Amino acid sequence: MRCNHCLTAFHAEKETHVLGTDNDSGWAVDAFRCPQCNRFNLYLASCDLSGSAVINIRETSLFRPKGATRPPPPPEVPKKFAEDYIEACLVLPDSAKASAALSRRCLQHMLREHGGVKSSDLASEIEQVLKSGKLPTHLAESLDAVRNTGNFAAHPIKSKSTGEIVPVEPGEAEWNLDVLDAFFDFYFVQPAILKRKREALNKKLADAGKPPMKRA
Repeated sequence: MRCNHCLTAFHAEKETHVLGTDNDSGWAVDAFRCPQCNRFNLYLASCDLSGSAVINIRETSLFRPKGATRPPPPPEVPKKFAEDYIEACLVLPDSAKASAALSRRCLQHMLREHGGVKSSDLASEIEQVLKSGKLPTHLAESLDAVRNTGNFAAHPIKSKSTGEIVPVEPGEAEWNLDVLDAFFDFYFVQPAILKRKREALNKKLADAGKPPMKRA
């Protein structure tokens, strides 16, 4: 299985702790300890019990960690964006509407600070970024799909009040998170990697008594 904390694949024996039976079902907790990060992955199981033995599991749901389905943002991502992203991931299993609202807000703030757009509604800001021609084709297409998947034309409040909890299209919340992943890489991760490489090369040049790289 895969650890929902650190996302490492591992094999571990399941520890089952029977809770008992109430008016709805028998209940037990299945626990898996990850050998990599030493954290428990805990699942609540609705089941049939015979004394203290589980004889049939009907349904299980992860309750620790809560909603951990994606890795955390890279360390290069500023805290204010990373916090919105993490919260959007955490609430996704319980509310796709809330997750999408957080993602839309995060995307809008990021485009305003790093996409060079003039403040407007999200749909207009997306259009500004697309018309700027500064995005690679795959990113431009992904960003355009935010509007199409979210059907902003039918639900304009999504672009005008990005934090509002409003109905979402199937797969919209997950797509928004995918797009944020891609823009985190474009705006923060790749520039940081290039900066580190430039600094390393300049150090080698300096050690060799040569001038540093010229900026493009």
